[in-house]
Amino acid sequence: MGQRVIDPNDLPYADGDFYAFESLLSEAERARLLDVRDWLAKEVRPIAVDCWNRAEFPMEIIPKLADLDMVSPVHRQGYSNLFAGLMHAEFTRADTSIATFMGVHDGLFTGSIEALASKEQQDAWLPDIYAMKKIGAFGLTEPLGGSDVAGGTRTTAQRDGDNWILNGAKRWIGNATFSDWVVIYARDVADDQVKGFLVDTSTPGYSATKIENKISLRTVQNADITLANLVVSDDFHLKGANSFRDTNKVLKVTRLGVAWQAVGQQLAAFDVARRYAVERHQFGKPLASFQLVQDQLVQILGNAVASMGMMVRLAQMEDDGQAKDEHSALAKAFTTARMRESVALGRGILGGNGIVADYEMAKIFADAEAIYSYEGTHEINSLVTGRAITGLAAFV
Repeated sequence: MGQRVIDPNDLPYADGDFYAFESLLSEAERARLLDVRDWLAKEVRPIAVDCWNRAEFPMEIIPKLADLDMVSPVHRQGYSNLFAGLMHAEFTRADTSIATFMGVHDGLFTGSIEALASKEQQDAWLPDIYAMKKIGAFGLTEPLGGSDVAGGTRTTAQRDGDNWILNGAKRWIGNATFSDWVVIYARDVADDQVKGFLVDTSTPGYSATKIENKISLRTVQNADITLANLVVSDDFHLKGANSFRDTNKVLKVTRLGVAWQAVGQQLAAFDVARRYAVERHQFGKPLASFQLVQDQLVQILGNAVASMGMMVRLAQMEDDGQAKDEHSALAKAFTTARMRESVALGRGILGGNGIVADYEMAKIFADAEAIYSYEGTHEINSLVTGRAITGLAAFV
């Protein structure tokens, strides 16, 4: 008898949702998620590897993303945090770079305006932001400041009548080479508090230089920003952004988004590795028929399901107003650690083809390194959680 031909898409649990977490969504949310998943399969995944190889962002996709109308699903559209999280995971599953672009514009930038701008400022700015007529970036990390930026912000803001003068540098700022606006966080020299400002990137004194030669998120246009005596009106000082405690309101939520990215990255690894194992033949039969390969696939799935289960519960807590900083920190630390293991297993299943971007897994493997590091490293998030369970801070 011949070997039975298997279509991986016809197999049970082909979507990786082994415990049916998506069934917790409302019917309308489930339908919307399926629409987004279909859109990503048609518009994003087919171009993802080529854009990544060329390290170029597909600007033509921005109007299509605008038509998809998914900016601010919770605050503006009334969806649950679970839906927003699963949607962000789906974006990452299709391509981590496009998901990161959305995470910057929607989560960090739009989130800063929604959480920290005055009502008058929101009314003036948010319509164009939601419609993606204005693309945003988020300027917090600095060349000499990452995990310690809360107390070590070196960029300064000095009040001068009705204006502020900004000086300093920011690094790793996604979207900053082409964004229309960027929220800059700078330390007020008068009171030593970190404040937020909406900066038009065409303003004299602003410059952004693309960071080259990355091995991760190559499609994302990260930049070094320089602010040289940049003048911004006090009308563009975010009225609710007057200390790093205010800034942390944004980071708490966006850290959840990165943990959801870790879920999506594992689902992407599962998708590619499972299909490859079923279709690839070695020793006269599919790779998937070997016990060790099945064990590895199950480990990837188990990691993804465990991560998803944690995030589903955390999304519910966020909906109920119960989620705290330490909950986000544990989620980011745990899910990204599982992700690192999952993508390594997936890369191994593809053997030599696992290091060639054409097969997708090399891109998935490399992009995981950025997720592991941004929005707080694994170590810092572990220490935030450790402080919560011991009452003792192991860092300043």
